[in-house]
Amino acid sequence: MIISLLTAAVGVLLSALFSVLPGLHIYNVAGLALLALAAPENVVPPQSLAMLFVGMVTGYAVLNTIPTVFLSAPDESTLFMLRPGQKFLLQGRGYEAALLSGVGGLSGIAVLLLLTPFASSILTPFRAVLHPHLHWILWALIAYLLLSEWPKGSQRAPAGWRRCWDGWRNLVAGLLAFVLSGVLGLILLYRTPVPADAASQNLLPAFVGLFAVPSILHNLVSRVELPEQRGIPDLGVTPALVLQGALSGAAGGLFAAFFPVVTAGIGGLLAAHATAQRDDRVFLVSQGASKVLYYVGALLLFFVPGLHLTRGGMAWILAPVWDPVEVLGPDVSPFYYRAAAAALVSGVLAFFLLLGMARLAARFVTRVDYRWINLGTLILLLLFVVGWTGWGGLLICAAAVGIGLIPVLWGARRSNCMGVLLLPLAINMVGLGSPVVRWLGLA
Repeated sequence: MIISLLTAAVGVLLSALFSVLPGLHIYNVAGLALLALAAPENVVPPQSLAMLFVGMVTGYAVLNTIPTVFLSAPDESTLFMLRPGQKFLLQGRGYEAALLSGVGGLSGIAVLLLLTPFASSILTPFRAVLHPHLHWILWALIAYLLLSEWPKGSQRAPAGWRRCWDGWRNLVAGLLAFVLSGVLGLILLYRTPVPADAASQNLLPAFVGLFAVPSILHNLVSRVELPEQRGIPDLGVTPALVLQGALSGAAGGLFAAFFPVVTAGIGGLLAAHATAQRDDRVFLVSQGASKVLYYVGALLLFFVPGLHLTRGGMAWILAPVWDPVEVLGPDVSPFYYRAAAAALVSGVLAFFLLLGMARLAARFVTRVDYRWINLGTLILLLLFVVGWTGWGGLLICAAAVGIGLIPVLWGARRSNCMGVLLLPLAINMVGLGSPVVRWLGLA
């Protein structure tokens, strides 16, 4: 047990090195770790590798708040944190935003531990009931995301068609971003320009272009000036507000972990709408809880006795080299509880790392011109794209940037760009993948 916890702690420290680098996802690092450590000579035993992955994914789920808040470089799980995070940063409260997300992460770990003894008895029958209905549930989710994009007109445009366009342009932009990103997803699925040896990183340039680069370009053009960031803040949240955010985020994160393709950001948004959240502090707490449950919960589902559900990138990376049911037999309960304990220790360690790393990041963005930070971040992102996926990946990134700028410039939700995942899967789940691909000339 002690060895397992220490191995998970090493995973957290590894995630601390990479989580602050914008555009570098922990799944990319896990893929490299798998190649290095699970070689034929088995440098690291598979069970230890699983514990290392628990620590890595838990640390990343807590610490990836830092590039989102301080560098405007979100991934698919933190894109909804970008706007409130930037709002806090411009008010000198970037450290507070990171801490609120960290508090949410700790609450998410607590929820996971409370659910651990009941996961098998609850989720196994739930999966059996839900599985035949996944296709229409996914289409209903897509419809809700698009229909909930309400008109945001300023009421200052002249009467007539200009005022009509002022009110409806964000709806049109949201729909356009969803469709175009969905087409991009189909291209990546059936005719990607990424080299075959980098196929595992196929979505990296798309996510960087859709979510991270547009925000950085917006900051460069708008010449954002940051105020002095405050030190240790009074978070001003009561236990009731933390509980509200935690429960909301838990609902969204569990939904995202269990349901294919849905990310923590989308799950958190749905839960926030369901609970009528209006407080930015509660929203940051809920998003912190949601992404921890999304990342960590998805991996733990792989170890749940009687369920053995492969969800999330980390479980898919681990599955080919170590299957707990094949190795340990049907009763994987001891390993499952050990993994849950490792997630707890990793979450606490990651939170304390967050306290120090967020403070350093707050000092950094205050002392260095924010335009240079954004320019350096942009260069680093493009180097990652070229290094991981070659010039074909840079071409994908450029196309994705054009799509990602649509919601930024026209006031639509950036979640519409998740069409890159949602639309291809939804089309394939209803059996229309082949006709659509032939119609688009991708077959």
